[in-house]
Amino acid sequence: MELCVIGAGYVGLVTAACFAEMGNRVVCLEHDKARLAQLREGQCPIYEPGLQALLQAGLRSAQLSFSDDCSLALARAEVVFIAVGTPSHEDGSADLQQVLAVADSLGRHLQRACLVVNKSTVPVGTAERVAKQIAAGLRSRGARFVVEVASNPEFLKEGSAVDDFLRPDRIIIGSDSAQAMQCLQRLYAPFVRNRERILLMSPRAAEFSKYAANAFLATKISFVNELAGLCSHLGVDIEQVRRGIGSDSRIGSHFIYAGCGYGGSCFPKDVRALVHCAEQQGYQPAILQAVQARNSEQKTLLFQALREHFGGVLRGRHVAVWGLAFKPGTDDLREAPSLVLLDALLAAGAQVQACDPAALAGVAGRYPQALASGQLRLSEDPYSCVEGADALVLVTEWKQFRQPDFIRVRGLMRRPVLFDGRNIYDPSELSTLGYLYHGIGRPRVGHCKVTAA
Repeated sequence: MELCVIGAGYVGLVTAACFAEMGNRVVCLEHDKARLAQLREGQCPIYEPGLQALLQAGLRSAQLSFSDDCSLALARAEVVFIAVGTPSHEDGSADLQQVLAVADSLGRHLQRACLVVNKSTVPVGTAERVAKQIAAGLRSRGARFVVEVASNPEFLKEGSAVDDFLRPDRIIIGSDSAQAMQCLQRLYAPFVRNRERILLMSPRAAEFSKYAANAFLATKISFVNELAGLCSHLGVDIEQVRRGIGSDSRIGSHFIYAGCGYGGSCFPKDVRALVHCAEQQGYQPAILQAVQARNSEQKTLLFQALREHFGGVLRGRHVAVWGLAFKPGTDDLREAPSLVLLDALLAAGAQVQACDPAALAGVAGRYPQALASGQLRLSEDPYSCVEGADALVLVTEWKQFRQPDFIRVRGLMRRPVLFDGRNIYDPSELSTLGYLYHGIGRPRVGHCKVTAA
């Protein structure tokens, strides 16, 4: 098929590259000149495993191209995907400015009947608004062809987005048109050959499903974090509890890991948007509000534990931080728990040494003064990061942090104190090696004398 994907951000670029991989001709419309030049050279502007290889393969085969010319990009398109950002307003509602701007542009530039598909995460009723705006634009030009609008929300996980797209758990298509549904079923057929994974529903149900899915996963995370807080008062290890409840097939083991909170571009934004939507309808979303509150509190726990450990005084202490991106496999720092920790540590006068395989550039851009003064030091090597540290904090569980040489780490640190923000380490093993171990919702293990800085 001839496709146009509007927006070469995270969702748009993955969508364009994966559809091109399956033999479709895809033109990706991108107006950012610097990003456009980068993409045309085959350089991926975001860190996402496997995406650059697909991008370069698509360019070599000429199945994928990039343009900033709207008319050119739309000229042959049978299906147009809207994949632009929907950031949060201050009140939590989704900002549809970019989506509606695209709808306006389509109304002015489309020259033929086609199917417009909203891939962006949008509130219920957006497909109807987009359809009306496109239709108004067409009428103003005297165009007589019909453009249908469908909803096809993405369910991509950063760090595994390419695999998620190529081997999806499910594909949701929201439309009131049998023809539109058939078109998208045909387009997605190569991705679901093993079993039927396409779910057909109304546009409103499709739009709501995206928010509901992310809100439910965020709720699971906040629920287990709430239990972890209670475990810390009762002397119970949340990891044992997690295994106990996760073995129940009705609950499952996914998203019930206690930690230092969730971040990223999806969960925080989508929960806020759903809360705002409910409040606008006069409905009190008490559970979702509690999810938000718990997550905000969770992001402060590591700093609170550090402050308590050092008797309330962190000035002059050297704290090593492993992991800065909001999750492994991405360079995304949006609403990352690490930023809450770094802000607090720097404000308290601590010396911070941080390591991350992908997110160092983003952190450097956020803390230029701390870098210039030497209060913050960034490193790609986890061992140089811990040199002279009074404490090590694991925030993001990248693979290279999972099985380090703890004897070497202990020799490099000033004091062998470890705060495990993701509960990935064995407390008894670390205690045997001479560490004082702090987890999330786990009994403290080991001992380490704290002296004046």
